[in-house]
Amino acid sequence: MRRRFFAVILLMALLNLAVVSLIFAQTDVPIENPEEVVTEEAVEMPFEQSPESGGLEMFARKIVGSGLVDLFIQGGFVMWPILILVIWALATIIWKLVSLSYARINISDFLEKVTDLVKEKKYDEAIKLCEQTRGPVAVIVHMGLLKVDKGIEAVEKAIENAGVMEMAFLEKGFIPLSTTINLAPMFGFFGTIVGMIRAFRDIAAAGEVEPTIVATGIEIALITTAAGLAVAIPVQFFNNMFLGMVDNLVMDMQRGSEKLVETLVEYK
Repeated sequence: MRRRFFAVILLMALLNLAVVSLIFAQTDVPIENPEEVVTEEAVEMPFEQSPESGGLEMFARKIVGSGLVDLFIQGGFVMWPILILVIWALATIIWKLVSLSYARINISDFLEKVTDLVKEKKYDEAIKLCEQTRGPVAVIVHMGLLKVDKGIEAVEKAIENAGVMEMAFLEKGFIPLSTTINLAPMFGFFGTIVGMIRAFRDIAAAGEVEPTIVATGIEIALITTAAGLAVAIPVQFFNNMFLGMVDNLVMDMQRGSEKLVETLVEYK
């Protein structure tokens, strides 16, 4: 489980590195006539000392790089809700990854120990073992063992109720992920419309069509679209991965409940 956890963390780092590298590859384009676009004042004054750069912007440039910050600024106001979605999804992914990884146990070893104790009618020791074991499987087995003295039907009912509660916990976090997956591309496409509106407005103001006139609007459109997709794609990957992990835990819960009931029926 630890190996799987670190493998996922490494995959997250590689995905982030790939996205950053792609963005820098798109932004590091050589300029044929730099003297036409770069003023002498801008060359002499670094961004840390520029009066236009706030403390938050300077901090962001040092953390994620100037290229990403410049893209964020050039994308316009639509980039702010996308940034909020990124923070929300990232926090959910980290929490979900830790909680689901922590819930996984060696189900075969656990059930073998519990059934051996149940066969010997050592219910108190079996209950104590469940209390010392983490995960939803241990919880539903524990709730079932607490009703052993009331019959098999009471055990099955307790297991069913505990299973419903554990499923509710396992399903937490999928709403923020699905919301991010749906809204991030929508905000990106909204930014595309905003950029195209600006491009046509600039054309109308100039009275002619030139690449330099529509460049700003098209740039906004492309940046926001790319940002929305860059957020939604990795979040979709982690959402699907978490669904698979939850399915495995549900199968373990089903296996554990059936094994407990079968053992109780046979050795009651």
